[in-house]
Amino acid sequence: MSEHVPVMLQEMLQTLAPHDGGRYLDATFGGGGYAGAILDRAACTLWAIDRDPEAIGRGAALLARHPGRLHLLQGRFGDMLMLLRERGVASLDGVVLDLGVSSFQLDDPARGFSFRSDGPLDMRMGADGTTAADLVNGLPEQELADILFRFGEERLSRRIAHAIVAARALAPILTTQGLASIVRSVVPPERSGLDPATRSFQALRVRVNDELGEIERALQGAVDLLGEGGRLVVVAFHSLEDRLVKRFMTSVTGRAPSPSRHDPGGLAPRPAPAFRLLTPRALRPRDDETATNRRSRSARLRAIERIEAVGGGLGA
Repeated sequence: MSEHVPVMLQEMLQTLAPHDGGRYLDATFGGGGYAGAILDRAACTLWAIDRDPEAIGRGAALLARHPGRLHLLQGRFGDMLMLLRERGVASLDGVVLDLGVSSFQLDDPARGFSFRSDGPLDMRMGADGTTAADLVNGLPEQELADILFRFGEERLSRRIAHAIVAARALAPILTTQGLASIVRSVVPPERSGLDPATRSFQALRVRVNDELGEIERALQGAVDLLGEGGRLVVVAFHSLEDRLVKRFMTSVTGRAPSPSRHDPGGLAPRPAPAFRLLTPRALRPRDDETATNRRSRSARLRAIERIEAVGGGLGA
């Protein structure tokens, strides 16, 4: 298993700007790279969430390194508001979300996230719920095609779904290599070198873990928790995630397009925004990082900061 390498770590720290005495949340603990860096940067308190019990277990060394300053919570990051308020935390100085699958999950064949080595067709980030095998072997063909198109942006979704249904009629599809072979049999290779199974695996993973729903709940939970000057920093890895984050941040910073002049609602004064945008354009990883860590190439970092809701425009 490869070592976990946190993506855009320096950019995250510079944007979050943790300070002594601050209270922060790493809502996607994973391998603990962000959490450890935040705790090393400032004498602050950090809560960290992960739905994967294995990730929580790996945090033992970091807990020992920062006694009394790190608090690990097992659960979904979309439930951050409830998880923190149950522990008496009502306000934070910063929240970090590193979206997508962690390196530990991706590199463990037993978790079934990757087609690069064979393993059970699982893809669950937690320890319960529907698996990818359940979906592949149980859903109607049209529903499978819809999942591949919506969550994987796969243009050949119908062709793939038809091939899956034909294959499962002969034998259940239970392994990552088995599914990848079916997809590759009907999707031609791309000039870019992207494996033909990539988008299908992404789609199933997103659906199994309700990733987009979790992100929507987490973004709202984060802005509800941030106090004045508090910052939300989000690193996304594919267009579905990034579009959702961009749309949300555009809305809460008052940058959404004005209603049509023909719409009576457009005459009403717009409330002053409670947040300002820290990243007018998404930050990208540096060339030296993409050269040494291929997984960083698609990363996009966006951030907002809570301000006083007073009149006037927003600075960026």
